[in-house]
Amino acid sequence: MNYLSAHFTLEELTRSPYAERWGIDNTPPTEVLANLGLLAAGLERVRTVLSMPIHVDSGYRCPKLNSAIKGAKDSAHMLGLAADIICPDFGSPLQIALALIAEKRMVGFDTLIQEGTWLHVAFADAPRFRVLTAHFGNGSTTYTEGLA
Repeated sequence: MNYLSAHFTLEELTRSPYAERWGIDNTPPTEVLANLGLLAAGLERVRTVLSMPIHVDSGYRCPKLNSAIKGAKDSAHMLGLAADIICPDFGSPLQIALALIAEKRMVGFDTLIQEGTWLHVAFADAPRFRVLTAHFGNGSTTYTEGLA
C-alpha cells in the first residue's frame, strides 16, 4: 500500500467502482499526486475533528470518469483536491459538516457541500471556507449557500 498520510492510501483516494465497471483508467497524472498528498493531509484533519475513521466514497476522478458520472466540469476531484466522505458512526453528513464548520480554521477546508447521503470536502492552498448544499432534481443539480 502506498500511504499518502497516516491513514489514507493512494489506492483509497483513487479507487472508483465506476471506473472499474466502465474500464476507465483512473490513474492520476504526476502533477495530481502532490494534490492527493494535500487531500490526504486535509482528510487527516477531518478525521481528527471527528475522532474516528472516515470512509472515502470518491476521491480523485480523471476527466473521463468525471464526465461519465456527470460531475461538475470544474470539479476539484479532477485536481485531486476533493473527496466525498461519510462517517456513519459520527452522524449524518449534516452533522459532520457542522462539526467541521465549528473547527474550520483547524480543518482548513476550501469547500464543503452537503450532497444528500455524503459530504463533499475540498481543500486549497488558500481556503475559502465555502459551505453549500446540493439540490438534486429535474436532471440537474443546483447549489445554495449554507446548509439546508
